[in-house]
Amino acid sequence: MASSRPLALVAGAGRLPELVAASLERAGRPFRVLAVRGFTERAMRARADATVDLLDIPGTLRILKDWAPDAVVPAGGVARPSPAALLNAAHAVKNRDILRGLAGGDDRLLRAVLSLLEENGHRVLGVHEVAPDLLGRPGRFGTHAPDSDAALSIATGRAMLGALSPFDVGQAAVVAAERVIAVEGPEGTDRMLLRARALGRKPFGYGSAPKGTVLVKLPKLGQDLRIDLPAIGPRTVQRAAAAGCAGIAIGAGYTLVIDVDRTVAAADAAGLFLVGLEVAP
Repeated sequence: MASSRPLALVAGAGRLPELVAASLERAGRPFRVLAVRGFTERAMRARADATVDLLDIPGTLRILKDWAPDAVVPAGGVARPSPAALLNAAHAVKNRDILRGLAGGDDRLLRAVLSLLEENGHRVLGVHEVAPDLLGRPGRFGTHAPDSDAALSIATGRAMLGALSPFDVGQAAVVAAERVIAVEGPEGTDRMLLRARALGRKPFGYGSAPKGTVLVKLPKLGQDLRIDLPAIGPRTVQRAAAAGCAGIAIGAGYTLVIDVDRTVAAADAAGLFLVGLEVAP
């Protein structure tokens, strides 16, 4: 039986919190919005029930204790804080495992935040658990399909990203046949695509990208999808097209497709395929 208590939607940057809120409303599921100062977009700030600073750990926990939500749902991006800000936040954290997480990579930081919430009695749910209608489906989107060159690139990208999963590397790569052109790092998918545009079109970014160049974006094996779910949107399509990609392959059921109609329309207009792959993270 579903709980009558509302969810606590922690709204970061971008349109995702707004889309999750709309999905929850369609499902008739009650929720309250906790905005993150400096990150939450205007539309969600206007409907926020409370606002906190990113590293105001005691304040955030006080609000959540008062709300007693059924679960906490993080949605939207936040930038990694500076070392000085992390040090100040650490004064409010006693658990040594959490402190080690604050000093680690992005995945460790996110896992530390999740652990802190759970240690304070809060259940944490991912966007994929509360708004599954926002996830990409298996199969082809739009009018274009991958050819044999692109299929080889997809297979290479899947194998490479699977092998890198244990190392807190990004979720995406640009691949041409059996050649890996670029792997996503802390800079994110958009900047990786800018780098791939220069690397794949030599010299000096001129010329054509290699045949069958594909952006492959998949969840890491064993990834905690509650806090780091892969996502694409219209801007991803535009950057992929500029990088010379023939298409985009995503993990079906494990990748958010922001503004799916606009994303598919952008792919069709650019001549790119968009496919959802069966995966088991």
